Amino acid sequence: MSEPLPDRLSSDPSSPFHNAELLERGVGIRFKGAEKTNVEEYCVSEGWIRVSVGKAKDRAGNPMTVKLVGPVEPYLRDPAD
Repeated sequence: MSEPLPDRLSSDPSSPFHNAELLERGVGIRFKGAEKTNVEEYCVSEGWIRVSVGKAKDRAGNPMTVKLVGPVEPYLRDPAD
């Protein structure tokens, strides 16, 4: 990996931690050693992730999330050429 991943990243475009270019490259998350595919936001230094809960939406139409605490390991996924 040539460049380090940010400490905090969000998939929500209205968030100040959103980085569309990095998300297009493909960021994977290992949480407590398990691959997570429904992560909406993560923070490595604080040790938490926000994952979507089913198809439930809040009043603004955003996915409902729950915050899980534990070790977070972000990585860049290999492009399938």
